Amino acid sequence: MQTAQNTVDPAEVAKFEAMAAEWWDPNGKFKPLHMLNPCRLDYITAQIAAEFGRDLETARPFEGLRILDIGCGGGLLSEPMARLGATVVGADAAAGNIPVAQVHAESSGLTIDYRNVTAESLADDGEEFDVVLNMEVVEHVSDPQAYTTACRMLLKPGGLMICSTINRNPKSFAVAIVGAEVIMRWLPKGTHEWSKFITPDELYKLIETAGLKPVDRKGFVFNPISWKWSLSDRDLSVNYVTASLKPTS
Repeated sequence: MQTAQNTVDPAEVAKFEAMAAEWWDPNGKFKPLHMLNPCRLDYITAQIAAEFGRDLETARPFEGLRILDIGCGGGLLSEPMARLGATVVGADAAAGNIPVAQVHAESSGLTIDYRNVTAESLADDGEEFDVVLNMEVVEHVSDPQAYTTACRMLLKPGGLMICSTINRNPKSFAVAIVGAEVIMRWLPKGTHEWSKFITPDELYKLIETAGLKPVDRKGFVFNPISWKWSLSDRDLSVNYVTASLKPTS
């Protein structure tokens, strides 16, 4: 019996499948993610450590935690989680991403369970995780509410979901569409649709309606002078990230 509908948008999957071979090229089509990744990881590791009482100074602080990286792409987040000791499942609806991720993990000496599968099918199979990394995916699905609900179903009671996306306002159009796709040419034109961007309040509503409790949100802010990303408590105007928990009862 199906418990979750399929929210995959075939057109969105095709966009990323066409770029699959470039996942690990820091100067290729995924350059923006390579630049953002250290900042994303700082947030992710801090949130996981805080919620599960882990010491990031130890060698494998996430030992014993099962983490799902949904929309894993080439494994830019899956691999660091595995290095930190977690048991990692990397899932992606784009089949072409999986062999790229598998080969890179094997060459890095890492064991990661990569699957060409959706969040909904994992939920239907009764899979459960301590942490769901839901990064830069919700703006690409056909039904954000159903997708967020599927992510909640995948969490154990007390589990943590970290979800990032892009705000919808004139600044985000200028930065994420015009700047990244037209001027800088960091991404192919059409990678993002501004109308699918989600405001922080809209994302909080999706999260709460899904049955999760938001506990934190911060902005990812790019400094063109230092050419680096940083976290901000106040500036959520373009890229931002949230943390939410599944109630224990």
